[in-house]
Amino acid sequence: MPKIVIDQLSLFYGQNQVLKNVNLEVYEKEILGVIGPANAGKSSLLRAINRLYEINYARISGKIRLDGEDIFDIPVNDLRRRVGLIFATPVVLPGTIFKNMSYGLKLYRKIKKQKLNDTVADALQAANLWEEVKDRLYESASTLSGGQQQRLCIARTLAMNPEVIMMDEPCSGLDPISTAKIEATMLELKKIYTFLLVTNNTKQAARTADRTAFFLDGELIEVDKTEKIFTNPADARTDDYIRGRFG
Repeated sequence: MPKIVIDQLSLFYGQNQVLKNVNLEVYEKEILGVIGPANAGKSSLLRAINRLYEINYARISGKIRLDGEDIFDIPVNDLRRRVGLIFATPVVLPGTIFKNMSYGLKLYRKIKKQKLNDTVADALQAANLWEEVKDRLYESASTLSGGQQQRLCIARTLAMNPEVIMMDEPCSGLDPISTAKIEATMLELKKIYTFLLVTNNTKQAARTADRTAFFLDGELIEVDKTEKIFTNPADARTDDYIRGRFG
């Protein structure tokens, strides 16, 4: 059974329809790349999956299932713990690196100090950040570089023991070295987690994604193995986008 099944999904902001009858499956322990030009519906897809769209009073039709369960039958806080979302711009909390890492853990459940420390360290190691911050845990998180802040956001998500990690342009403001570290982290973590990666960087999708989905004007045009999408797409519009003829 796929990890996520999306069936006839449409999303509306007022009278503006931003997703149009999308059917898509996301397999367990894969990186699914999501590409397309601006206003294609890529970010809206992620917001629909963990119900973040509700904040903006949007509405949807269709079904989204996580492990076969309708997402509306899952308490929203549990859903967002199981399906984490990392934004293009790192969102660090005020205070120290350790506070950023421990805040959600203490909010979600009671946890003993040693278990808390171990969980923080394990998550930072998984996000390839531990060696860079292990002696700075009680410094302000805002002192980290942009790439480090993004990996802190990944580590903070990992600490909550998610099942799916969705990333919305996670490298858009980063230098090539920081981008390479984020990509290496994703490739390592897909042994355990399922990823949805929205990116405007087609080369990044080609480097990291097992399969790639191409969206245009709110429609899923096609989805296939990444190699096929980039070398022999089924739809001419996909080929035009990849070759830079628009977007």
